Amino acid sequence: MTVDATDAGRLERRVAKRFHRALAAFGLIEDGDRILVGLSGGKDSLCLLELLARRMRVSHPSFSVVAMHIRMDNVRYAADTTYLEGFCAGLGVPLHVATTGFSEFEGSKKPVCFLCSWYRRKQLFNAAQELGCNKIALGHHKDDIVQTALMNLFSQGHFATMPAKLAMRKMPLAIIRPLCMEDEADIAAFAALRGYEKTLKSCPYEAASSRDDVRRMLAEAERINPDVRHSIFNALLAEGKLVE
Repeated sequence: MTVDATDAGRLERRVAKRFHRALAAFGLIEDGDRILVGLSGGKDSLCLLELLARRMRVSHPSFSVVAMHIRMDNVRYAADTTYLEGFCAGLGVPLHVATTGFSEFEGSKKPVCFLCSWYRRKQLFNAAQELGCNKIALGHHKDDIVQTALMNLFSQGHFATMPAKLAMRKMPLAIIRPLCMEDEADIAAFAALRGYEKTLKSCPYEAASSRDDVRRMLAEAERINPDVRHSIFNALLAEGKLVE
C-alpha cells in the first residue's frame, strides 16, 4: 500500500494529536506511573504501544511502560511472538508472555467471548501487580466505545460504555484507554503506514459476535448521518460516561 507523503504526514499528526488530547482530557498518565500494556498483536494494541513508547521519551510526565501478550490455550487466536518481541525491543519496552485458558464446560452460561475476555483481564490484573504497575492500558478506540454504548443500551437498557479511565475498587490499579478518541479507520491506516504485521490466526468467534451486528448497524446509520459515531461519543462525553 503506497501512501502519499503529505497524506501520511497528516495521518501521523491526526493520530498523535488525538492521542495527546485524550491523555490530557482524562488525566490518563501521571508522573511515576508504571503502565502495563495489553499487547494482543492486533493493530490497535501495536498502535497504542508505539504511541506510549514515543510519549515515554518526553521528560514530563516521567513514566515507564511494560507490555504483556497473553496466549489462550483453547481459542484459535495467535500472534507471532517473535515479531512482537522484535517490535517491543525496537521501542525499548520489555515484553512478557503468558498463557491462560478456560473450559467452555465450566458450568458458566456466559458466551465464549466473555470468558476469553475475563480470563485475559484476570491475567493482566495479576501481572500488573507482580510487575509493580499501577495502570493497565488497553487498545480500545472510539468505535469500540460507541459500539459498547449501543450494545448496553439495546441489551441492558442503560447508556454506559467502557470509560477512558476506570479506577479499580478492590486493587490499586486503574484501567486507561489512551486511544479513546481515535477512529478505527485512522488506526488501520496508521498500521498500514507503519507496516504492522497481522496476527497469524484471527479469533474464530469475532464475526459471530453481537458487536459485529452493531458495527453493521452503525454503518447503515452513517448513510443517514455520516457523523453518527461522533454524535454518540459526544453524548457519552457530555453525560460523564467516560470516566469512573
